[in-house]
Order: sequence, then C-alpha cells, then structure tokens
Amino acid sequence: MTKMRFSKRLDSIPPYLFAEIDRKIAAKQAEGVDVISFGVGDPDIATPGPVVDTLCDMSRKPEHHRYPSYFGLREFREAAAGWFERRFGVALDPETEILPLIGSKEGVAHVAIAVLDPGDYALVPEPSYPVYRMGTLLAGATPHFLPLAAGNGFLPDLEAVPTEVLSSSKLLWLNYPNNPTGAVADEGFFTRAIEFAREHDLVLAHDNAYSEITYDGFVAPSVLQLEGASDLAVEFHSLSKTFNMTGFRIGFVCGNAGVIEALGTVKTNIDSGIFNPIQLAGITALDRMQETVSEMREIYRSRREMLVRGFRGLGWDVTPPKGSIYIWMPVPDGFDSVGFSTHVLERAGVFFTPGNAYGPSGEGFVRISLTVSNDRIEEALSRLGEVN
Repeated sequence: MTKMRFSKRLDSIPPYLFAEIDRKIAAKQAEGVDVISFGVGDPDIATPGPVVDTLCDMSRKPEHHRYPSYFGLREFREAAAGWFERRFGVALDPETEILPLIGSKEGVAHVAIAVLDPGDYALVPEPSYPVYRMGTLLAGATPHFLPLAAGNGFLPDLEAVPTEVLSSSKLLWLNYPNNPTGAVADEGFFTRAIEFAREHDLVLAHDNAYSEITYDGFVAPSVLQLEGASDLAVEFHSLSKTFNMTGFRIGFVCGNAGVIEALGTVKTNIDSGIFNPIQLAGITALDRMQETVSEMREIYRSRREMLVRGFRGLGWDVTPPKGSIYIWMPVPDGFDSVGFSTHVLERAGVFFTPGNAYGPSGEGFVRISLTVSNDRIEEALSRLGEVN
C-alpha cells in the first residue's frame, strides 16, 4: 500500500470542535438517551418565509443556473451597504469595500491566507471561535493568544503582548458581542484597539456576527464607526445568526479596500462565488426582514431569562450575557470544565460545551447555547434539578 504524505500543517490542527460535539452526542443517543444539547449555536428559529420564497422562486430561473460572479451580485453588495448604513451610519462603497462570503466562516479562515506568511503572528483572543486560530495555522503562521479574563470584562489586555511578538504580528482578531463569553465592547475599547493596530501596523479584523443579538438596552457598535478604522480594519457579518440562515451559507466582509482586494484575490482562486438565488434571498433579508430580527432577539432574551433563573435556582453562579446567543457559566465547585460537561450529560442527558474547548482561559466554564426551544429548556432544567 502506498504511503501517502500530507501537509505538516495538519499536524497542528485538532478535529473541529463542533464535529467532535456531534460525535459525542450521537454516541449517547445511540445508547437510547434523549439528549438535550445546548452545544452548537445553530438557530432553531425558522428562516423568514419571504427569504425562503425568494430562494425557491429564483432557483427556478435558468439564468441563475450558471456560474455566479466571483465578487457577488452587485445588487447584494448594494443591499449589504444599505443595511450597514441604516444600522451603523457608515457609508460603504459596494464596489471596493464589500465582499460577499460563503458564510462568514470561510472569510474568517481565508483572510489569514491573504494577510499572513509563515513566521508571522496573528493576535488571537482566547477563549474564542476556533477558526481564528485554525485559519492562522493553515496559513503557516503562529497564533499568539490574548487571554480573556472575567476580571477584565473578557476584553484582551493589548498592552501585555510581548514586543518581540508585536514586531512579527500582522493581524489582530476581535469579536464583540463575543463567542463564547457573551461579553460586549463599547466604542471606547474599539478606539483603543484601532490606535494599537495603527501603532503596530496591524490589520484589525472584527467578527461582528452577533451584532443584532444584544440585551438590556445595549446596542452593539461596528468598529467601522470609529475614526481611522477604514485605514486598517475589516468587519465580518453573517446572515446566519441575524436572519436564521445558517444553512444558506452567506455573509459579507466590509471595510478597508486593500484587505478586501487581497481577500478577493484568495477567494477567486479558491471558490467560484455564491449561488445567485442565495444572494437574492439575502437581499430580501437585508432589505425587508428587520422586524423579524426584533422578534428573534426577544425569543433569545426570554430563553436567557429562563435559563438564568433556572440555573440560579440550582445554586449555580451565572451572569446574564449582554450579547450573543450564549451563556458563559462558571462550573460548580469540585468540577473542571470537561468533568462538569460529562456529569450533566451522563446524569441528565443534557449537553453543555466545556469551556476549555475554546482555549486554555475557558477552563472552569461551560458554554450554553440559547438555540433550544422553551419546552426543551424546561425539560432540561427539570432533569438537572433531579440530579443536581
């Protein structure tokens, strides 16, 4: 048998977190357990009907059955620019400052290839969405982790980055509202981050996938609202979380034209664009579905309240998040992250993601997704109460 050789880069890449979660839950289900999973942040709320109707109607038109544009339909880029200006008050050039993505995940991964060379560093917060780290590794570069501590509001201490790391760094990742901690950041923090990136010649990449999911009166800003951001920053947006379109795979990146062009060069050599009917469905969402966003936010707020109230009733210490679709809960005394996750799965058939899966600073926490219906939340709390 031929011995095949693979890229050494793969040696540094562990199995993708959520694929492992699926396997763990499937194993328990194979034992006959009705698992209630709070693991993956995949919205259970239906995609708005008009968005689905647009996809169906446009898919029947033969002119949409050919290759789409590498750079996306101009109409979609204009719709994204219009939504962005209505939401954040920032005007973007649809030609040079917006690039459609096959879901923001692929753009998050590919921007590392556009910016980083072997020997470079990317400044990656942790705990965090795993793709910031994985994209860096697949580009042959090195992630330098920025711990997010509860005592600092889960914001990174940028001034703690060693000088020798900064001298070889090109990319700074931020993500607020934050996955997995649910933390938020204000304009003051982003202003400091822009100054830091300018001082050290960094591209600032902000993942703003949860911009529309906030609570208690907090409204998430865009980094591009701040002075000087367009000189060095790009921001990623996802229709997955904003309009419950995870299966459609569509999002966009916007901001600095140079970074957009570089990422576009990578993408034109890797993919062939987004099916036009999906982009047209995205236009329907961006132009017409803002009311459904408010309804979705209220559903998540209600679930957040149910879980916080229920967990506190069990004696667990939990702080309601101000943003995202996650609760970041310290594990009870006597447990580590994996131990507590295993305990509730084995005893109650309930799954929480262990926090250390998102990075070393996540040890001592579990992440609980709000993408579970009210009746299943009630059932989970009942089970947990019986075994706690």
